[in-house]
Amino acid sequence: MIPAAEPAQPPASTPQVRTLLLTDLCESTTLVERLGDALAAALFREHDRLVLELQQRWRGRLIDRSDGLLLLFERPIDGLGFALDYMRGLHELGQARKLRLQARAGLHVGEVLTWKNSEEAVRAGAKSLEVEGLAKPLAARLMTLARPGQILLSAVAEPMSHRAAGELGERGKHLVWKSYGRWRFKGVPNAQEIFEVGEPGLAALRMPKHTAKAWRDIPLWRRPVALAAEVLIMIGIGTGAWFMTRSPPAIAFNERDWVVVGDLRNLTGQPVLDESLEQAFRISLEQSRYVNVLSDLKVRDTLALMKRKPEEPLDRATASEVALRDGARAVILPTVAEVGGRVRVSAEVIDPHTQTTVYAESADGAGAVSALNSIDKVTADLRNKLGEAMRSIEHDSAPLPNVSTDNLDALKAYALGVKKRHAGESGEALNFFQRAAELDPDFALAVLAASRIYMSSGDMPAAHRELDRAAKLRSHLSGREKLLLDAYLAHFGPIEPQLQRWQQMIEMYPDSHEAHFAMAQDSAFYANRYRQAMKHATAAAVPQFSGQAPAQYLQGMLLLAMDRYPEAQRLFKTSREAGFKGAGSSYGYAYAAQRDYAKANELLATRKGVGADTENLEIPFSAMMLAVDQGQWQQAEASADRGLGMAMKAEPLITTPEWRIRKLAVQTLAGREASTEMQQRLLREIAQLRAEAAKTDAVYPNLSETMSFGAGYLGARLDSLPVVEAALAAASAEGIAGYPLLIQMRQVLLAEQERLQGKPKRAVARLKVWAGREDAAFAVHSALMRAARADGDWTLALREAKWMASHRGRAYMEGTAAGLPSVVNVADTTLARLDAAEILAKTDRKKEAETELSAFRAAWPVAQLPESLRRRSAALSGA
Repeated sequence: MIPAAEPAQPPASTPQVRTLLLTDLCESTTLVERLGDALAAALFREHDRLVLELQQRWRGRLIDRSDGLLLLFERPIDGLGFALDYMRGLHELGQARKLRLQARAGLHVGEVLTWKNSEEAVRAGAKSLEVEGLAKPLAARLMTLARPGQILLSAVAEPMSHRAAGELGERGKHLVWKSYGRWRFKGVPNAQEIFEVGEPGLAALRMPKHTAKAWRDIPLWRRPVALAAEVLIMIGIGTGAWFMTRSPPAIAFNERDWVVVGDLRNLTGQPVLDESLEQAFRISLEQSRYVNVLSDLKVRDTLALMKRKPEEPLDRATASEVALRDGARAVILPTVAEVGGRVRVSAEVIDPHTQTTVYAESADGAGAVSALNSIDKVTADLRNKLGEAMRSIEHDSAPLPNVSTDNLDALKAYALGVKKRHAGESGEALNFFQRAAELDPDFALAVLAASRIYMSSGDMPAAHRELDRAAKLRSHLSGREKLLLDAYLAHFGPIEPQLQRWQQMIEMYPDSHEAHFAMAQDSAFYANRYRQAMKHATAAAVPQFSGQAPAQYLQGMLLLAMDRYPEAQRLFKTSREAGFKGAGSSYGYAYAAQRDYAKANELLATRKGVGADTENLEIPFSAMMLAVDQGQWQQAEASADRGLGMAMKAEPLITTPEWRIRKLAVQTLAGREASTEMQQRLLREIAQLRAEAAKTDAVYPNLSETMSFGAGYLGARLDSLPVVEAALAAASAEGIAGYPLLIQMRQVLLAEQERLQGKPKRAVARLKVWAGREDAAFAVHSALMRAARADGDWTLALREAKWMASHRGRAYMEGTAAGLPSVVNVADTTLARLDAAEILAKTDRKKEAETELSAFRAAWPVAQLPESLRRRSAALSGA
């Protein structure tokens, strides 16, 4: 009997490139046991409806199903879209039933053979379509390797999917892409690089586990034997057990490294969360003394340098570019989403070099307000992952609702105020800060922000009022903001406590650039500590500080005060090229100090506001300074008159007394009035200052004493003992405690009093103590020269005269905190030449005397000299 022929097998098609997706529903058997057959069947029906819907949406073809799925797609992005929606759909199905439903998935692109089974075979239980080829086991290996909730992609599928991610819409911008290096699969000859992609809060985003069929392709030197040898060597050189057991960060992050915080991605549809949670995330992270956060203002400045618009979204790519430009080690991308009826806050740490996700953390809560506590948890976890000790995190961090507000509308108003302030719109910023404080009267951060607006605009009474209000709410401030509040409050008192406050902040937060900048300014212009100031200005002049260019300009000012002209000019130029348009006179002074007045005037003419801003008091001030320096007395007086007129309109209470003293200084130097008449004017000025003291000193502490000392110093130059004594009576030693330059000026006036009383030796002894100090005021050297001349100590007198003549940068830059108008210092650098000539002539050093006299006359032509100076000059010529 001849056996019947077997049915012919359908021929296989030619190989075709397809996308394969394999999934596996995790712990499905346990699920059936837990639910029972009936409930499990209902759940699986819902599952099947989900699969059918997604299959149609993403144009997939279901090949096989059991506990898992095998699907074919024409394009990788369709397979990825299915996998992402499938993972989210499972999560929501589980949430509705209080179950944890997860799947693992593997996605690969490769050649497959497909053929249809016969109808008879299908009726017997076969699949309608068969798929075979190496691509199938590769996808299976990926799926098996994946953790619950994880989608793994092959090196072929990842770039194709990544490029097309924009087709997934808004969600495609927020996906996390991670590489896990090269792996070896059993039965596959070559190592394969694998990737993960997923949504923050849903995806595993963790290194897959090794299995018997898949393992990492580790280099020989990192394999167990080699590693064991390395460990022994490390032990041998004394590496502690803590370092051996501690899990190192996957990014080379060190203490005080910088991070860029990207724009918050708000996927909830609630607009109130946009700016509010982004600002909250920053507030929470900035409490760290381990992680430094690049300010939003600095980020926007960098975007401008990149020729990008300030409002451009700070996404993964843009934030990474900013980080690389500004030396930040990591990017943090926060997200808030609604998942299964709960608000989920998540954040990724991105390596800016590769734009890959290194860490991801998330936390869930009920309701929008819960996001604040979730942010605290997420930032704490990220800080710990970056290497910060938990003890430090717990010590330095207070809950967000306590140090900001739990009123999301108030938080949004505050965030908008911060944006307006960064945009230079101070008025609008103040309105938002005030609105935030109205919505939550305990919102101390908003009150503190309002005080800073008032301080920057010069409204010191309003600033003081807001700072006092913030002080009453200090329990609602973070440790960092408390230090800032104390430093601002100290601004209304002696300078020494203020410097101590800034120093405390720097010790606690070494990279607080604002503190370094303030410390530099105050040390220099209220205490004459230029070298100390330079250290802090340099610490502020770094790429991570939004005020880098102003800090560079400040460095230039300090170098000019130390008479280092070329270095000062270089930094002034660098600051200008970086876009800093503030200040301006000091750049010109760097040339005037070298008597290059043409270049000085050229630079001063480019200042902001020249010819347009009639309220810019810097313009008549610098014109007065340069006119005096060139012996142009009429121009100097005209500039002083203009400045006084502008001051009386702009700020009659504070600025007007300063300009009255400046005008008196020019008139004293020019010798326009007889000495007795000038003395009477100075005495009247001191009386007026004392009468105004109650008002002026309430706003600017010690203003009346400061200006009285200035008037007294002018009287000393006229040899008027009554004026000196009147100035000394205006301030007690106790009243000026903590004001270094006022303390020095009081010593200067006491020495001038002793000189005029015929006690020059006592005056010299008093001033020599101060003249040897680095922070000695210019007036100390000037008064010491006069006292030494009166005492007949020609060596000391000549030394001081030469010191003044050689410190022209210092003369220009020394501030008016001591009441001494810097215009007098500038004049003294030239007058010192005449004094030196007279001293040298008295000691029969005629050649040297002639050299000094020639230098004096070159600076101040004889025709322009006041009568008293002309007589002195002529007397030397006769000698």
